[in-house]
Amino acid sequence: MNILLWHVHGSWTTAFVQGPHTYLVPVLPGRGPDGLGRAATFPWPDAVIEATPEELRETPVDLVVLQRPHEAELAERWLGGRRPGRDVPAVYLEHNAPDGGVPHTRHPYADRDDLVLVHVTHFNRLFWDNGGTRTAVIEHGIVDPGQLYRGTEPRAAVVVNEPLRRGRTTGTDLLPFFAGSVPLDVFGMGTGDLPRRLGLPAERCRSADLPQAELHTAMARRRLYLHPVRWTSLGLSLLEAMHLGMPVVALATTEVVEAVPEGAGALSTRPEVLARRARDYLHDPQAAAEDGARARRAALERYGLKRFLTDWERLIEEVTRG
Repeated sequence: MNILLWHVHGSWTTAFVQGPHTYLVPVLPGRGPDGLGRAATFPWPDAVIEATPEELRETPVDLVVLQRPHEAELAERWLGGRRPGRDVPAVYLEHNAPDGGVPHTRHPYADRDDLVLVHVTHFNRLFWDNGGTRTAVIEHGIVDPGQLYRGTEPRAAVVVNEPLRRGRTTGTDLLPFFAGSVPLDVFGMGTGDLPRRLGLPAERCRSADLPQAELHTAMARRRLYLHPVRWTSLGLSLLEAMHLGMPVVALATTEVVEAVPEGAGALSTRPEVLARRARDYLHDPQAAAEDGARARRAALERYGLKRFLTDWERLIEEVTRG
């Protein structure tokens, strides 16, 4: 089966393309935002094929996975007039929690009768106004990086892209508070100037933008994973940390309360509580390792790759067979 999708979310797509199909990703000269092609830093199988708009026009497509509102128009144009949902089966995959006037945010694909609106968390489906569009939830799946946890560095790992731009959404304003209790290593795009902008010395906060191949090993050397995010979809970095065997300390917001079971870390809406638990892990490596092992077991059970691909295969078969 040929599945057309854009390279929008590297970590999610890495899991999705492990399935049994051929995955067509649009590519344009210069690799602009609507034709990025294959990922450069994620290991994708040979079943992921780059296709120009000209090539797509002559290529049979069995399913279109839309992820942004404007992609339907692009797909229709690049597929030679074949309309997603009408002439080609389609689903719309919503990665994000609603923004703006929550909880009254209406989804751009609300009240559609020609496709399925797929959410990555039950929280997202609950908070979006989906109208009459048929919805489904397929929770995340992770390509297991393995039990890499060592916890030898008494610091907390934080993974967030563009924390200065995203600000309160990702809890960037909380980092100085947490840095007062546990030294931080913040990984992600746009983090280079973060310690200086927050006024934190290197011994309390360091930052680095590492390739995916190096990130997991670096995370696993830290004693714990800190997730200070206020409002976003369930962060894949949190699930990756759990797969690595790291104990997690996280704000009890959005889908996190479903993802992190008791004994796998600490959840609270009170930063003071989380800071205390982070200090506890810092001074008790054995407790950190034991909670991290429970986090890994929970993540493998709920967010394993096999379950993820099975759920998607079930929906793909249903959608493409009408």
